[in-house]
Amino acid sequence: MAGPAFPILQIEGHCDEQFAEVRHAFAANFRDRGELGAAITVQVGGEVVVDLWGGWADPGRTRPWERDTLVNVWSTTKGPVAMCAHLLADRGLLDLDAPVATYWPEFEAGGKSNVLVRHLLSHRAGLAGLRESHSVAQLYDWELTTDRLAGMEPWWEPGTQSGYHALTYGFLVGEVIRRITGVLPGEFLQQEITRPLGIDFTIGLPGKESGRAAELVHAQVSADSASLMAQLPPVALAALANPAVGAAEANSSPWRAAEIPAANGHATARAVCALYGILARRGLHGDRQILSAEAVERVREGQGACRDLVIGSGFTQDTEAGLGLWLSGANASYGPNRRAFGHDGFGGSCGLADPEAELSLGYVMNRMGPHIADDPRKMALIEALYSAL
Repeated sequence: MAGPAFPILQIEGHCDEQFAEVRHAFAANFRDRGELGAAITVQVGGEVVVDLWGGWADPGRTRPWERDTLVNVWSTTKGPVAMCAHLLADRGLLDLDAPVATYWPEFEAGGKSNVLVRHLLSHRAGLAGLRESHSVAQLYDWELTTDRLAGMEPWWEPGTQSGYHALTYGFLVGEVIRRITGVLPGEFLQQEITRPLGIDFTIGLPGKESGRAAELVHAQVSADSASLMAQLPPVALAALANPAVGAAEANSSPWRAAEIPAANGHATARAVCALYGILARRGLHGDRQILSAEAVERVREGQGACRDLVIGSGFTQDTEAGLGLWLSGANASYGPNRRAFGHDGFGGSCGLADPEAELSLGYVMNRMGPHIADDPRKMALIEALYSAL
């Protein structure tokens, strides 16, 4: 029996002729790499040169991806959260070299008096995952999750090595933001950056916006992937599977209503590009200075390349975190400029900033891939982009 007949894919939006290869790569993602629904936006010098979308917002292919379709972007959220911390540093309210306990006294428990704010930002705090079992429902409880993090002992000596803080990052950096400002990081981001600038990015998703949200589809897990997961060391299992979350959780109302600043940002590609564009333009959005140029240099201040304790096996070369984002480095994760930086989201999304080229990119999608990072769809888009410069 023949399968369902789907309409011929239409790529919507615009693309400057110089960047036609990006449009071709975007279309090839649907044709050759299993894309379901997606969008990409690129800015150069603050001007939008690529703004494309296409495909479907649901696996049944009943809702076309629209210009304003939102989707959960997973860890691409970490970049805007880091920007909030650097904004506080710009204002003299946060010292990145101060002990975390300066702002969060309870954090001193478990031998963490020497853990610095910069260790939180660079995944070097030793708190990549909780030691005790933590359910998805408990993840939605801010006080419970941060209390558990405050009380635990680090998995390794803080500051010596990176271990990707997949879910805990947002609670750790976010609680410092909350202690200083009195509001959760999602509200602070809206107050100070996204709402004044009209950027369509929220941590969590307001109920009134649920009709715009795409439905995520989880990646197929191969037998080899499942076997590899079972062999992970305890710290990696804690980071990636305590609790285990995926498309089913992210599509649910409780997830969308919660504050999970490492993983439940909802955005258009245009919004991701605009936020990372502030970094690409050394703190500028239009003619407004949102962050200092010094803050952008802090964001990409490398903290030492190493084989990451959680995601190291997913890369061919060592990786290096800056103070909130990851450097492109030897893996060329964010293009050929090793000092370009950005963040991938679970399953494929990406935000990229390259201050030397004054370039930013936002890519979002709903069919999650199986790769830890550097999804082939993302890498094809980045290669096409830099070939056009």
